[in-house]
Amino acid sequence: MLNVHPEWQETIKTAYNALDEDYRNFIENGDFIPARSKIFNAFKTLPKSKVKYILFGQDPYPREKSATGHAFIDGAVKKIFSDKGLSKEVNRATSLRNFVKMALVADGFLSPDDLSQEAIAKIDKSSLIDTIDELRCNFEKSGVLLLNAALLFENKKASNSHAKSWRPFMRVLLEKLDQDVELILFGNLAKMIKKIPESSRFLHHEMEHPYNHTFILNPKAQDLFGQMKLLQKK
Repeated sequence: MLNVHPEWQETIKTAYNALDEDYRNFIENGDFIPARSKIFNAFKTLPKSKVKYILFGQDPYPREKSATGHAFIDGAVKKIFSDKGLSKEVNRATSLRNFVKMALVADGFLSPDDLSQEAIAKIDKSSLIDTIDELRCNFEKSGVLLLNAALLFENKKASNSHAKSWRPFMRVLLEKLDQDVELILFGNLAKMIKKIPESSRFLHHEMEHPYNHTFILNPKAQDLFGQMKLLQKK
């Protein structure tokens, strides 16, 4: 289960052992989403030495197909675009839809005055990625660790409880990271992360959750993510 990139091995083992013993027992034997083998996926694909940012999500998607072990990456979404603009899967996922539109505006592919499907359909996409896994790879090429505050989902009522249970893990993780790492915090999640004392060591980028339509034209979001060119082939 703790099968992570070698650079993370010691940190993740120490952080995992900081969890309450009963909670570790639940992780090792309980029923939840994602599959047990995916819980620490974020630490498999991005080496510790390459981390520049942590983008915190709240908890995994509540669907087995969607939960990948990476925050914000919906495994049920395959294609980002279609002939009509954004794919049906992206259009149904409000946060992802708004994030993609924000990135298109930030990179100059889409006018802030016209965010329609028709406008997106007209974009020359020859230089753009087209799959959700390519988006994950581009996040990681920019040094973004896609990490949920709670690494498992049991049910909606238990979400806050699980986030609290993972807090000792997050404390160790943040304690052992280089201070140059920056934290990206969306919406109400910022309050939760700020309760972790070690989070005060890092620069915070706070903005509304991408679920909100205002995120698309937020200058902070465009400045931060625009420099990463997340939708462009690399």
